[in-house]
Formats: sequence, C-alpha cells, structure tokens
Amino acid sequence: MDTPIHSSQWQRQQKFIFSAAVLCLLCVLWIWAAPSGERRLRVERSELSIAAVSEGIFEDVIPVRGQIMPLHSIYLDALEGGRVEKILVEEGSSLQAGQSIVEFSNTRLQLDSITREAQVSEQINLLQTQELNLARNALDHKRQLNELELRIKNTGQQLTRAQMLLQQNYISVEQVEKLQNDYVYLERSLELTKESQAADQALQEAQLKQLRDSVTSLNKNLAFARSNLESLNVKAPIAGRLTAFDLQVGQSLMPGTRFGQIDDPDHFKVMVMIDEFYKSRVQLHQQALYKQGEQEFLLRVKKIYPQVTDGQFRIDLVFTATQPANISRGQTLQMRLQLGENEPARLIPNNSFFQDTGGHWIFVVSNDEKHAQRRVIKLGRRNSQFIEVIEGLSVGEHVIVSPYTTYNDIQSLIIN
Repeated sequence: MDTPIHSSQWQRQQKFIFSAAVLCLLCVLWIWAAPSGERRLRVERSELSIAAVSEGIFEDVIPVRGQIMPLHSIYLDALEGGRVEKILVEEGSSLQAGQSIVEFSNTRLQLDSITREAQVSEQINLLQTQELNLARNALDHKRQLNELELRIKNTGQQLTRAQMLLQQNYISVEQVEKLQNDYVYLERSLELTKESQAADQALQEAQLKQLRDSVTSLNKNLAFARSNLESLNVKAPIAGRLTAFDLQVGQSLMPGTRFGQIDDPDHFKVMVMIDEFYKSRVQLHQQALYKQGEQEFLLRVKKIYPQVTDGQFRIDLVFTATQPANISRGQTLQMRLQLGENEPARLIPNNSFFQDTGGHWIFVVSNDEKHAQRRVIKLGRRNSQFIEVIEGLSVGEHVIVSPYTTYNDIQSLIIN
C-alpha cells in the first residue's frame, strides 16, 4: 500500500519565494523595456547652433530706427471752404509770420456778412429811435410835473387867503371847501403822475436794455462773420517752411479741408516705431543715444502713443541739448534706446529659439554633446544680442539657440 508523502513547510516557502522572485524580475524587465512616453528626435550637429550660458554685464538697450520730423507743425485748413483765387507762395517756401499764402472766395460768407451788417444797422436805428422817444417822454413828464406843482402852489395860496377871508366872513364856506378839494385833487394827481412816469421810464429802460443787448450780440456775430471773411485770406500764423501744399487756381475746397502745413525749420523730433513687446518697459524721459561720426547726441522720450498698429507702437524723441547739423525732415537715424540700468547677469544669445518657445523652455545639451533635454526656464530682459537668464540655467551649461520650428512637441534630442 502506497504511503502519501507530505511536503515539508520549508519546501512550501521555497516555492513561494521563487514565485515572488520571478514576478519581481518580470516587473523590473517590463519597466526597463516599456516605452517611457518621451518623444525623441535625431538631429544633425551641423543643423544646430549651440551656445554657452555666460556671466556678463547686461546692457538694457535696444536698437531703434527713427525718422526726423519737425518738432512743431501748424496745419493749414480751409475753415469755411471756398474757391482758390490767388496762390501767393510755393511749396517749400520760407515764410514769415503774417505773410499771405493763398486767397479764397466764398459768396455765402460775403452775403452773410452783408446781411449781418444790415441787421446791426437796423437795430442801431431802433435803439436810437427808442432813446429819442425816451428823452421826449422824460421832457413831457417834467413839463407835466412842473405844471402840476405850479397849480398846487397857486391853489395853496388861494386856499390860505380864502381861509383868512372866511374868518372875516367875506366869503362863504362853500368857496373855501371848493378850493380845499381842488388842492387835494392836484396833490393826488401829482402822485399818480409821478408813479406813471416811473412805470413808463422803467418799461422804456427795459426796452432799451434789450435793444442794447441785441445790438451787442449782432455786433459779435458781425465780428465773427468778418473774421471768417478775413480767413479767406490765409496768412502764416508762425514763421517756418511751407510743406504739403498743393493747390491750383480755381480749385474748390470743402470746409475743414487741410491744404498744407508750416514746419519749424530749425528744431526737430524723431519718430520711432517699437515692437509691442517693449511697450510696458518704455517710459517718458528715458534716454537714447545717436552717434554721428565721432559725435554723440542724447535724446529723451517726449511722448508715447497708446495705439498699437501691426505689432508696433510709436514714440517721439527730442534732442536734450544740441542736435546734429544738416539734418532734414524724413531722414532716418539709427539709435540705441536705454530701457534700464546695465547690471551683471547670466546671459544667453538672443536667437531664433525665443520666437518658438516664448522664452519658457529650452533644450540643454549634455556634457558629451550627444543629447539635449527640454527644460523649463525663466528669462528676463532682452536686447539685440543677449537675453537675461533668471532661473533654470547655470553658467557653463550649453543650450541650443537655433530655431525650434520642428521641435515643439519633442522632449529630447539625439545629436549625431
């Protein structure tokens, strides 16, 4: 009869340990062999531009190109429009203040001026007539008052004599009472006449004031019409050079049409267009440097325009002291605009990679220059040559600074 053989406890543990070891080995092999999910790309060394992270002085300047413009310009507009009758100067002429430039004609303005003059004359005649009537009424009132005062005086004297005669019984009481009533009547008539004269005078003075105000307003309108009429003879408001002037005799212009400008011939500013990337860093009174041969000229930012057009915004620069000789409108100047202080910093070349990454990451080359790994970095200021490194790179490391157009989704590069 067969006897069952029972495995010992040690044998059972050996099987468990062996199974666990095999399982662990399989896991390690799977992790080692499994794909990492990292995208790689093989590139040729000749296709890359590699630069080292260096320590140096960061010059916070940018090169800019500006165009010479007159510092002051006065624009010439046809305020009321009209027909060109005479052209007295030519474009490019040097003008003196008050010198005649062009003469226009405008029938509407001439008729308007004539109409306003007639209205003013009519109102002045009315005013003079009213003043004459007021003077006559004042004389009539004085005459009436004088007559009433004389009658009151005579009646009062008669009443006094009559009262004395009444006491001697030479006249009757009825005669005295009649004189007494006449005296009271005359006094009341005097009071009413004075009140009536005061009311008439106040009314006429109010009418006179209205007429005077009307005449004043019409005179102002007449002066305005005459000034508009005088504006048809355009004169130079300041001394300068006439530019953008192109008119022909007989040409008609609408009101507000600009037909020229007078430029300051001796003082200039520089108009500069700058990439919108620097908009937050450009401030008023920042300095720029222009070199002409061995001479250096300083400028400062005078005005910053808020509008951004085609990725650029405009600033105006003016010379702080002297300006170069023999410069003219439209000439182009190459300058360096100082945005901040020059300070020590870690630097990498300002190259094409920045446009593809925005400065948020870069490929860092290994020591053997056979691999390059993508790394997140933080960059700061830029100038035409270098970019300031704030975080993510150390001095001596090498980075790829050539374009990343085909590397945007790649995590590491294999360099052949």
